[in-house]
Amino acid sequence: MESHASKPAAPARPSPLLIAAVAAVAVAAIPTATLLAQDGKAPFTVTETKRGYPTLQAAVDAIGGGTGTIAIAPGTYRECAVQSGGNITYLASDPGKAVFSGKTCQGKAALVLGGQSARVAGLVFRDMAVPDFNGAGIRLENGNLTVAQSWFLDSQQGILTGNDPNGMIVIDKTTFSGLGNCEDQSGCAHSLYVGEYGHLRVTRTRFERGTGGHYLKSRAKVVEIASSDFDDSAGRATNYMIDLPNGATGQITNNWFVQGRDKENYSAFIAVGAENRSNPSTGLTIAGNDARFAPSLRRSSAFVADWTGAALKLGPNTLGDGIKPFEKR
Repeated sequence: MESHASKPAAPARPSPLLIAAVAAVAVAAIPTATLLAQDGKAPFTVTETKRGYPTLQAAVDAIGGGTGTIAIAPGTYRECAVQSGGNITYLASDPGKAVFSGKTCQGKAALVLGGQSARVAGLVFRDMAVPDFNGAGIRLENGNLTVAQSWFLDSQQGILTGNDPNGMIVIDKTTFSGLGNCEDQSGCAHSLYVGEYGHLRVTRTRFERGTGGHYLKSRAKVVEIASSDFDDSAGRATNYMIDLPNGATGQITNNWFVQGRDKENYSAFIAVGAENRSNPSTGLTIAGNDARFAPSLRRSSAFVADWTGAALKLGPNTLGDGIKPFEKR
């Protein structure tokens, strides 16, 4: 089965590359929640109707197969919801103050998303655990997903998706912290795991303090991972920073990587095609990144390990002592 602290001073980032305008891959701002009408007596309000609901599931059901926005009041909620259709935006009225804690639906996640699309902004998901060891803040079954300015904390997994070859996932300005494990003998859980999707875009996002598995594992055909931080300095039993097990095209640009001491596998920062070559990888650009080991750590590792034999476009990247730019495997 595919389970599927404070930041140390960062080095100066490399100059932006012309190969990718990072601003162009960032998510367009989701409307400010304070501008949305919300029923003061109910924690969940469908803003189009201004009607409040006592539970998130009731608000989701009210939208059904249509399109709507749910404004979520500040508070800590031990509840979850399943979206089986439609296009729904889940929006914190005060970003970072609406917390979903410790409750999953269908033994999967706080939000189980199976509609046409979903947008999530300003929410906190924490302490998610299920018997399969892959309890997540979000389980995306299919459809498009946008996540902006949200937090996934101290859970078995942050976001886990199924397969949708025509789907797109966009994650911007979000934190994944204290996630992942390899407790299930049939597979690991990861901070972010994306199945066989068409396109994954991750920008201005922070991965830190992993507790097992990979920080970002993606089987998407196209990836754009830019202007993000991968801080493994406080990680425990972690693996790769970025794993593209099927290969991919696209770009990994202008990111900051620190590999920590406590690793299950420290042989590479980025792995391409470690399981198969089902996605073309020719032209995958990995450039403008800064990678190093945590202070006082001395070892050898490869920045990029490649199993595909494709013509990747590498560098320039700024690499610390002991890090080889590339290794064929």
